[in-house]
Amino acid sequence: MNRSPTARLRVLPTSALVPAELAAIRRLMDAAFGTEPENSFDDDDWAHALGGSHFVLDMAGEIVSHASVVERELHVAGQPIHTGYVEAVATLPQRQGLGYGSQVMVAVNEHIAAGYELGALGTGSREFYERLGWRVWQGPTFVRTEAGQERTPDEDGGILILLTPATPAALDLSAPISCEWRSGDVW
Repeated sequence: MNRSPTARLRVLPTSALVPAELAAIRRLMDAAFGTEPENSFDDDDWAHALGGSHFVLDMAGEIVSHASVVERELHVAGQPIHTGYVEAVATLPQRQGLGYGSQVMVAVNEHIAAGYELGALGTGSREFYERLGWRVWQGPTFVRTEAGQERTPDEDGGILILLTPATPAALDLSAPISCEWRSGDVW
């Protein structure tokens, strides 16, 4: 009897990933995002994905889908919000469309709901996340720098949020939202 391998989802901190797993996740990102400079997953993107919780889905020892959640402090109308920020979401191209990415993101949503005031991510693939409960941030986006806040108009409409039980009741989805500066894509 030919049985297909069972998917196994693990949630673990970066420090619990062995070097071979980290290398496999990085290869997964490169395979999913390609090598064209405008879409590639670069070293800054990789650095942003580390230091939080990793959601690793594997089949027969092969990592087929991944996402990570890192802690960030977003500000909404100047008020700090403890945020679980989603990074490095990808599924191997040959495994896309089989529900693995959705399975990972359902676990991500549960993790964020249990420990953060808000979930957030930046994407050009809104429909995937919207069907999983994410909403488009309606207000203008900014980055906080040493010189003050700077507009990030190219990010408007591409920042999605996930409300949690701890989300402030008066959160205005059309208010200005800002993130701290970091190298590479600030959002």
